[in-house]
Amino acid sequence: MGSLEGKLCLAMVGLPAMGKSTVALRIAETLEAEGVGVRIFNNGDVRRRMLRGQDTAGPGFYDPANSQACAQRENIAKASIGEAREFLAARGEVAILDATNLTRARRRLILDNFADTRVLFVSCVNDDPELMHASILRKTKLPEFSHLTEREAYDAFCERIGYYRSIAQPLADEPAYLIVDTLNNRILGEHVDRHPPHYGVIRDLLVSDWVKNLYVARHGESYDNIEGRIGGDSRLTPKGLAQAGTLAAHFRGITLSYVFTSRLTRSRQTAEALVKGRERTTLMALAEFDEIDAGDFEGLSFDELRRFHPEQYEARNRDKYAYVYPGGEGYAALRERVSRGIKKALYLSGNSPSIMIVGHQAVNRMILSHFLFRREEDLPYALIPQNRYFHLVSTPRMRLVELKSY
Repeated sequence: MGSLEGKLCLAMVGLPAMGKSTVALRIAETLEAEGVGVRIFNNGDVRRRMLRGQDTAGPGFYDPANSQACAQRENIAKASIGEAREFLAARGEVAILDATNLTRARRRLILDNFADTRVLFVSCVNDDPELMHASILRKTKLPEFSHLTEREAYDAFCERIGYYRSIAQPLADEPAYLIVDTLNNRILGEHVDRHPPHYGVIRDLLVSDWVKNLYVARHGESYDNIEGRIGGDSRLTPKGLAQAGTLAAHFRGITLSYVFTSRLTRSRQTAEALVKGRERTTLMALAEFDEIDAGDFEGLSFDELRRFHPEQYEARNRDKYAYVYPGGEGYAALRERVSRGIKKALYLSGNSPSIMIVGHQAVNRMILSHFLFRREEDLPYALIPQNRYFHLVSTPRMRLVELKSY
């Protein structure tokens, strides 16, 4: 066994369903790509291994008043800590403790066991109720809940969170910690007297968007497209349905864990062809990906806008980015909500290898602008064809945007 000097124990902190495991895996993958010896020690994995055959999915196992379960969970934490110490003492450089670690007593246990090395706590927070709901639904698919209905598993997990919330204590006098908004990739709090190993890489990762493969496609041709109408909620034409089928065939050999759409018919119809037969693909509509709101002019053709509202038509032509539809929105507001939608999609998909967004012309322009630097005044003119899609990669080691045909 070697010395732990110069090594790092990184301990996650936070309620369940806050994105801790996703952050831990991203840190591990990033450091590993840098040649660092890193390993994740997940308390849930240790629990399932140590208590094999025991039902630990029920909320009672997490009740602070259940002394027997508390003792078991303490032993699980100690076992995980012990394995992490052995890893660092042997050949490892960074050990990541993936657990809630919500009490000062648990964090003190970690500090005492790693008194001879640096410890960095990373606390994950997220107060978005929609994402919490979706995250819990994802948890209900875990094998430990297979004996429960989805409703029973959901309620059980919510009760588990409630127990954890009742004992949670904020970070305060720990020697080094970061508090991270896992939805917006924002550091909300930081206390570090002396930078631990790999601190710059970790901090940069925490504020960066991360997606291994994001495919961005526009919906197929709709009836409103043929008539040149603004907005609307029309269905796909036969040509649009054929385009959707071709897109689905093109991606047949590519795993898609999530396909995100707007709430509009043409986007959902295109995606339905894509997810047909994909039992492990989650289809989810996000309001943030709805097409730009044309307000009073929703459903008008551009010719009607020019003839009946010439002043508005000219104003729109003078500065498309700054123009705001009466009773609707403009590109600036659209950019803000689409950015929020991207954050939600990336959060929900976690470390998925590939995801897709089936959006709209203006929406997809905003998605591209999120990953690319483009002058604001140029954004309304970016080409978003209906027979091609964009492939994007955004990780600490790669930035890629390519336009591909299908």
